[in-house]
Amino acid sequence: MVGLSLTLFAQSPTCYRIYLSDKNNSPYTTDNPSAFLSQRALDKRTRFNIPITEQDLPVNPQYRQQILALHPQMQPLAVSKWMNTFTVYCPDSTILPQIESLPFVDSVMAVGAYRLHETPAGQAAPVNPEPMVHNTLSAGKDSVDYGYGFAQIALHNGHRLHEAGFKGEGMLIAVIDGGFFGIETISFYQELVNSGRFFGRYSLMPAFVDTLQSGWSEVHGTVVTSAMAANTGGELVGTAPAASYALIHTEWVGSEELVEEDFWANGAEIADSLGADVINSSLGYRSFPDFPQADITYADMDGVNSIASRCATILGQKGVIVCVAAGNDGNGEFYHISRPGDAFDILCVGACATDSLIADFSSRGYSYDGRVKPDITSMGVNTACYYPGDMQSYSNGTSLATPVAAGLCACLWQAMPGYTSTQMMQIIRESAHLYNDPNPEFGYGIPDFYKAYATHVGIHDYNPLQLSVYPNPVTDKLHLTNPDGNIQTVTLYNASGQLVLQYTVPNSPILEIPVTNLLNGFYIGTATLNNNQIATFKFVK
Repeated sequence: MVGLSLTLFAQSPTCYRIYLSDKNNSPYTTDNPSAFLSQRALDKRTRFNIPITEQDLPVNPQYRQQILALHPQMQPLAVSKWMNTFTVYCPDSTILPQIESLPFVDSVMAVGAYRLHETPAGQAAPVNPEPMVHNTLSAGKDSVDYGYGFAQIALHNGHRLHEAGFKGEGMLIAVIDGGFFGIETISFYQELVNSGRFFGRYSLMPAFVDTLQSGWSEVHGTVVTSAMAANTGGELVGTAPAASYALIHTEWVGSEELVEEDFWANGAEIADSLGADVINSSLGYRSFPDFPQADITYADMDGVNSIASRCATILGQKGVIVCVAAGNDGNGEFYHISRPGDAFDILCVGACATDSLIADFSSRGYSYDGRVKPDITSMGVNTACYYPGDMQSYSNGTSLATPVAAGLCACLWQAMPGYTSTQMMQIIRESAHLYNDPNPEFGYGIPDFYKAYATHVGIHDYNPLQLSVYPNPVTDKLHLTNPDGNIQTVTLYNASGQLVLQYTVPNSPILEIPVTNLLNGFYIGTATLNNNQIATFKFVK
């Protein structure tokens, strides 16, 4: 759900999810997985010892053909191999008994009331796409001018991860979102294409009779992607500027109906077949005003009631770090997280500001069955991003917090390739500032991605707890205390990454820095200690 519904449709169902009973007599077998998984996906399964089972086999194409042959207006909408479902557009409900009587059909469920043209559904993804890059590590280190993107990466110490040489090289991020309109006009997209890091653009959207244009919906995926992929030094550098990207369009703003979860599930399986390492999905579902027969409540946010949530869980278990927006209902009537953010083995992402305070709109946890949700929190207030035409701007929402975190997930996994996706997600949770005392607003809190890296690869020059910084927020004097030794130098940067203050001190364990002349805002600092350790800290003036 990326915006408000703009059109109400007649409530007579036209879209149905067909649950199939088996995959018998399928042309696909687990002995020939290259027929339905890319080589990149197969390499990942081998790398992490993830078995290929019947669950991975595509829905039997013969079953699909028999269903579509029952009516000339029947159209395929979505398919899920993991759920063994086939979702179709069927404007003639008198055909339903024939569908239900087929020997391979378990049940049929109404999921939408679209009105479609008599044309095939949106383009399908190739079943065996060729990977364009391979997982490799970058040893290079360089200084980056993040421009307006500095605050959102510094909040997580992601800039230090970049400095260590990890900017997402060799990692594939799949973006499951609404429209990607205008992305071709943005400079970072051209860089993606020219460098061979663009894995393709896929759409599951059918041909609607009443196609409505909405500025926010049509560019939502474009804006979200820029927070990760932008790479314009001095203006905006995203959190994974060297990663590869695949764009998967699963959302239409013209209506809010249950069938959108079928599109999401199909998109998740496309990402899996491509061999994606990280999924960013800034979408969520918590009501269906255009199909109230399927409306849901907080009690449904248990990770198992939704086809999208169940597929998100499977995706996280098949070697993918899954990042899903918590939703923007924190100051609304619904209040709680949306799905598939309620899934197991994923990272549901809430939103905070640069001052590390929770955004009032960020949807709250826990899941209905009591699990910590959101899992983590990232910057979703005044998050720097690009709109079509290289227009740099700011935007708010868990939709923007999620890609900030997802990009850094890719960089961290690049740095630690020996860990599984579920291990990586747990490492990220453990790096967050409230891990030992989670709450329904932040979940486990704001992750420190460099801390996660340094802790697990044995770097000893990083100890963020060694330096005490107070008061925070500060008005006139900032105090730094190092109980284990002396402070030698202190450097302060503003939210744009500009150097604003540099201090050299005579080896004192306590330092008082006047900040009266600093403008109000977010700052990040580094302090060099007498044992050559470097401590990073943040504060708000």
